[in-house]
Amino acid sequence: MKYNKKILINKIDKITYIYNNMLIIEIKKGESLDRALKRYKYKVIKTKQLEQVRKKQEFVKKSVKKRDQLKKAKYIQYLKQKNMD
Repeated sequence: MKYNKKILINKIDKITYIYNNMLIIEIKKGESLDRALKRYKYKVIKTKQLEQVRKKQEFVKKSVKKRDQLKKAKYIQYLKQKNMD
């Protein structure tokens, strides 16, 4: 992957890192780098970006996607029926 790293310095002494317009992490003056990395990690997990990257690693045919959707729908329906009983 190719990342375009840009550093923008605002008047409020904040540094913003932008990687391909994916995530924005603002590092406040005096904030430790560990804390900023922790916030970045949480943001990656919350936005499910790692899952998206893994899905795009290889091509998946439309028929396979449909098959997986049907399988998931059947499983969810099975769980709902099981909970009703």
